[in-house]
Amino acid sequence: PSSTSRQQNHPQGHYGLTSPISLAPPSEIDHMHTQKLIEAMKPFGVFEDKEELYQRTTVLGKLNNLVKEWISELAESKNLPPSIIEHLGGKIFTFGSYRLGVHTKGSSDIDALCVAPSHVERSDFFQSFFEKLKNQEEVKNLRAIEDAYVPVIKFDFDGIEIDLVFAKLSMPTVSDDLDLRDDSCLRSLDIRCIRSLNGSRVTDEILRLVPNLENFRLTLRAIKLWAKRRGVYSNILGFLGGVSWAMLVARICQLYPNALASTLVNKFFLIFSKWDWPKPVLLKRLEESFLNLPVWDPRVNPSDRYHVMPIITPAYPQQNSTYNVSTSTRAVMVEEFQRGLEVTDEILKGKSDWSKLFEPLNFFQKYKHYIVLTASAFTEEHHLNWIGLVESKIRVLVGNLERNEFITIAHVQPQSFPGNENLYEQSGYVSMWFLGLVFKKVESAEKTNVDLTHGIQSFTDTVYRQASALNILKEGMKIEATYVKRKQLHYFLPAETLQKRKKQRVSDISQGNSGLQCKRSSLGESCWGSSKDRGPRAPSHSSLLNKISKLDTSAAETERDVQCQSCGANSVAEPSSSKGLCVPVTDPKMEATVALRTSAPPTGCTISGYDMVSQLRTCFVQGQHKLSGTLITDPKSAPPKQHHSAAS
Repeated sequence: PSSTSRQQNHPQGHYGLTSPISLAPPSEIDHMHTQKLIEAMKPFGVFEDKEELYQRTTVLGKLNNLVKEWISELAESKNLPPSIIEHLGGKIFTFGSYRLGVHTKGSSDIDALCVAPSHVERSDFFQSFFEKLKNQEEVKNLRAIEDAYVPVIKFDFDGIEIDLVFAKLSMPTVSDDLDLRDDSCLRSLDIRCIRSLNGSRVTDEILRLVPNLENFRLTLRAIKLWAKRRGVYSNILGFLGGVSWAMLVARICQLYPNALASTLVNKFFLIFSKWDWPKPVLLKRLEESFLNLPVWDPRVNPSDRYHVMPIITPAYPQQNSTYNVSTSTRAVMVEEFQRGLEVTDEILKGKSDWSKLFEPLNFFQKYKHYIVLTASAFTEEHHLNWIGLVESKIRVLVGNLERNEFITIAHVQPQSFPGNENLYEQSGYVSMWFLGLVFKKVESAEKTNVDLTHGIQSFTDTVYRQASALNILKEGMKIEATYVKRKQLHYFLPAETLQKRKKQRVSDISQGNSGLQCKRSSLGESCWGSSKDRGPRAPSHSSLLNKISKLDTSAAETERDVQCQSCGANSVAEPSSSKGLCVPVTDPKMEATVALRTSAPPTGCTISGYDMVSQLRTCFVQGQHKLSGTLITDPKSAPPKQHHSAAS
């Protein structure tokens, strides 16, 4: 459609861009509730102190001078005239949480953008500037990720973690008063520079569009804390990232421009628990531009029509910041919105306090069925690369599971965990993610086999293929998916992680900018929220799998029929011929017995990518586990260190 017809199809209220709902001034009770909200948030370290703020400002000043110095040196090496070199400029811009003014205490990472004039190439940034950083005493842990969607150099500068992206402008100089909000700065740029600029442009536009910055920032701090505590803060895993939460809060601020944070938090849950998804959330009307860059528009782009929870960035070119969201992750978030509405209604009525809003999710008590996804590697360096790739692809597994006709929810816990040292013997490093499953109720069929093999195998194939393409696949890198029931999670996690409790000690929580972190004092291990925050890893998962059975594939095939017959009259129907993981459903409540091909602990089953060597048919019959002819009546009576062989 032409520019004119597009504008005609965008009336102001078409996408929910209505006038403010309430202009009423705040009352004394609103002020009281807001002060109580602030007091409830303080123990979680969401407010930055002046000393940290000064340190970050100092680091950014040094980095800005370093960039200008590098640009001048580069110009000299390219024989530019001295008169031009004197005015080249160059500048560091910040974006994300730091730029929004919602940086948290102890969260030291800063998202920054290096803007350079036209004579500077991207290759210069990743070569000569990288070398310049390497020679700085203050710079540690320097690494470049040049093939990322948004290429970045990561490093620590005086203890402050910096994620620095790059964009060159089609102009000979970069002045200190440069305004990146002007669309003309995007002219003649490649897509990677546009993506780099987008972070800063979107952040600045959000700040421009909110009516009251103080109320916006306090509300956003509360919502981000709530999202991390409730396990719905992770863009990479299909929930929402920082910029998406900021845009949702900004929209509520637009609707209630005079409201204080306590009211805005309540209205946030009211509006978005009832939002008519996939109707998009926009902070301003979609605009045309002379640059003709691709923008989010489901009328023009067929792929945009499949976005289930679109939240559209306000800066040109407008994009959907939540394309990773799936039907499962949206359902989980809407459920949390509804809980948040109930809790804040109680708080504002004086029936509860704000600490209840920030109670952590009991993820390991929420579901009856789980998949444990394990990524392991022999060395720490390989493991860091490996888990970064695996984590970025977990949403592919969630999508595969959602497409199974018997699964309604596949909920991944954003927090990953180190492997349990009591279960793993071989040297190596292990990270685990947990997915909760909800199955559809089957009313008519007496027995139904839910085959998860194809979805899991497709996911592992995708990861291995991507690792090969990126040339990071090394010996010892493995992915394994293990099905377990809730009562069997104790094989993988310590008791304090699994126990059901309504409140978690504030002293056990440290809040990271990329997710929730918690201390596990009994094991001396750390758990983390995303690839930015990593703790120690336990040894490899492979020894655990080998503890259960040393049978090869042929031996497992030989005894398959014998074991299933020995299960007796209570045994379930034989799974389909496809090799892998089947969950037979025998009653409407899905509390089914399970027949699985496995090389995992006695409580689960495993699909192990390209490393599926040992196979074992296991029958679970009303709480009894048959392993190679040995009957085990209680999982606890079968310690993981026990070996089973074909002879037994």
